[in-house]
Amino acid sequence: MAATAKPNGKSITDSDISSKIPATANPLAEEPSQIASNINYHAKFSPHFSPFKFQPEQAYYATADSVRDRLIQQWNETYLHFHKKNPKQTYYLSMEYLQGRALTNAIGNLNVQKAYADALNKLGHDLEEIREQEKDAALGNGGLGRLASCFLDSMATLNLPAWGYGLRYRYGLFKQRIAKDGQEETAEDWLEKFSPWEVVRHDVVYPVRFFGRVHVNPDGLRKWVEGEVLQALAYDVPIPGYKTKNTISLRLWEAKASAEDFNLFQFNDGQYESAAQLHSRAQQICAVLYPGDATEDGKLLRLKQQFFLCSASLQDIIFRFKERKGSTASLQWSEFPTKVAVQLNDTHPTLAIPELMRLLLDEEGLGWDEAWAVTTRTIAYTNHTVLPEALEKWSQPVMWKLLPRHMEIIEEIDKRFIATVHATRTDLVSQIPSLCILDNNPQKPVVRMANLCVVSAHTVNGVAQLHSDILKNELFVDYVSIWPSKFQNKTNGITPRRWLRFCSPELSNIITKWLKTDQWVTNLDLLTGLRKFADDSKLQEEWASAKLANKKRLAQYIEHTAGVQVDPSTLFDIQVKRIHEYKRQLLNILGAVYRYKKLKEMSPEERKKTTPRTIMIGGKAFATYTNAKRIVKLVDDVGAVVNKDPEVNTHLKVVFVPNYNVSVAELLIPGSELSQHISTAGMEASGTSNMKFALNGCLIIGTLDGANVEIREEIGEDNFFLFGATADEVPKLRKDRENGLFKPDPRFEEAKQFVRGGAFGSYDYNPLLDSLEGNTGYGRGDYFLVGHDFPQYLDAQEKVDEAYKDRKKWLKMSILSTAGSGKFSSDRTIAQYAKEIWNIEECRVP
Repeated sequence: MAATAKPNGKSITDSDISSKIPATANPLAEEPSQIASNINYHAKFSPHFSPFKFQPEQAYYATADSVRDRLIQQWNETYLHFHKKNPKQTYYLSMEYLQGRALTNAIGNLNVQKAYADALNKLGHDLEEIREQEKDAALGNGGLGRLASCFLDSMATLNLPAWGYGLRYRYGLFKQRIAKDGQEETAEDWLEKFSPWEVVRHDVVYPVRFFGRVHVNPDGLRKWVEGEVLQALAYDVPIPGYKTKNTISLRLWEAKASAEDFNLFQFNDGQYESAAQLHSRAQQICAVLYPGDATEDGKLLRLKQQFFLCSASLQDIIFRFKERKGSTASLQWSEFPTKVAVQLNDTHPTLAIPELMRLLLDEEGLGWDEAWAVTTRTIAYTNHTVLPEALEKWSQPVMWKLLPRHMEIIEEIDKRFIATVHATRTDLVSQIPSLCILDNNPQKPVVRMANLCVVSAHTVNGVAQLHSDILKNELFVDYVSIWPSKFQNKTNGITPRRWLRFCSPELSNIITKWLKTDQWVTNLDLLTGLRKFADDSKLQEEWASAKLANKKRLAQYIEHTAGVQVDPSTLFDIQVKRIHEYKRQLLNILGAVYRYKKLKEMSPEERKKTTPRTIMIGGKAFATYTNAKRIVKLVDDVGAVVNKDPEVNTHLKVVFVPNYNVSVAELLIPGSELSQHISTAGMEASGTSNMKFALNGCLIIGTLDGANVEIREEIGEDNFFLFGATADEVPKLRKDRENGLFKPDPRFEEAKQFVRGGAFGSYDYNPLLDSLEGNTGYGRGDYFLVGHDFPQYLDAQEKVDEAYKDRKKWLKMSILSTAGSGKFSSDRTIAQYAKEIWNIEECRVP
């Protein structure tokens, strides 16, 4: 019989617990003893494991089932209420959602943390330990997916009628391991057992077609026929709002083939693979997030994923619109945009545009003008990047092969757009080659997805003021002259629930105590009230103790996962995000290399005067992105040398934090004191981790890029460590570099030389360092200006060291950082989307 540790340290068997706590279904229990009974009921009657076990893993699933009971009740009430009221609803389409663990978030939003903690204690378990059993849902990669998840939290909290739509990836991106050769990717196992938070909707299934041909009827109507047809099956995940009954859905699609697609004759003939060919193809669609696209098959699979999301979601949206109308007689398609808002999260769901047109033209029988009016009034587009490789361009031959009817529709949209320019804007005719949707370059004809979005959407928004200005003044400047009112800014935000209230309860409680209210959790602007106490030594003392508690928790985690002991009294300096050359983790690690070299050259007395620092870097490098993987390897190699060096390792530690995800972020962010947001100016659309760090009283060293610009304005220039070229200087600096005018700082050369000299092992770093050399050329010429910004970066780091020595000054800056973070709530962002783009209103469940 399995034994379970009781909170008082005694050991009891699972059957002892079962006999003492009745196993009674009590789905809406409020009292700890009733909640314990409901958890025990699920352990016995919703069994996922062999009986008689109630170890942490079993306890987690039973607890999740118990929380889900309550969510399902609220969920059903919410959608019944929406059905009755029939408000306009928003449908958010995204290829990524980085949800993080659901248990803490759900019991936090339901305001039952204490009751569940007490209930689990009665069952011989500890909430902290149970929470650790949950795996992060592997449905996203970086900021784009985390933003989508923050947005869903805010939509529910603001009682907005909304849905999220995504794909149910079996293995997500990948699980990252750091081995002797650097990053290794293994499949993520989040669904190996199952997710207790999802509910499969066997009655919500739609056909999705690929390939085939366009059949023209005698009356001229066109129809997409033949090809292969898969089924999209819906899995719903409940998203509860904070202290409200409203609970909305994240609907994830899984691809299936039906029984009739299994060829029994072939199977019995020994042709096992051929017999299940379509089943195998269906499994590929939702296997992996962003499968490698170096081959034509890889490109086809990515395109299939994008279309699968768009087609299933739009069929679902149209079905719901018709269902609410009741009879086809009362169906007015012109009303569709008054009931439906579709938001495209970046260019991945662009195929929603031709697919909505196809459904309206071919399935519903609308004429072109009517269908176009409906589509353009329904769809809005968020641009997340100015990076050319992320502004998707799909090969025309691949698109014609996979989606022949959609290519006809895209051609028609493009033709009509060009005709409009000729008719109304003769001054722009010379710009048509860059403005049109189809680039018919005979060598490489492509469909430009961002252009299709801008031409078709009623609103286009950037995600930070600087980014939106770049879109308007550079990337989409000619479109702005055609449709000046189409372009908006919606500065990103983060949910204060997950990113402060739940991940740093100590700091949250101090904020609530000093503001004398917890209303800041849904009205983040109230944090400005902390400003008047920023010099108060009592608050500073409490603040320091909360930060230290978070640092100690993080230090334990680092020792457990990376095997490195770090000292919580040192400055915790953290950079976590996708590993990408433009995010400049290379600048960070070269700065650390220079710091290490200087420490080595000092006497022991000189070292004692320095500010001891622990540098942590984390993030995943895309599996085929060689230079990014070299950066991961360099960070790990530098750490291996520095951390074992007895002369230096009390003054400097360097740690690569493996397998960065939301749960890891929930430890790193509250435990950080300095965070690096150091991308080349003009390249990071917004960033949202900078907001999370600032909210948690962490100071930022950064460039004037993305939302850094607005964060610095809000928290005060004196509380931000600024360095680096500005966005408008970057093009000229690149040009100067090409012309051989760049003069490197000797410190930059010294750091590179130290790496080249083999100080960090025998790995060949020349290709990585070569990318910083030369004046131009692919993979050379320091396109991201690491060399240019390096001296200013070192100077800014010196200012950090000095500021950290003055404890009172640092704590005041930390408090002012939190106090100025009110603007960066996703509640504010979503309220602006609702009012200024979607035109939807609160629909609160009574």
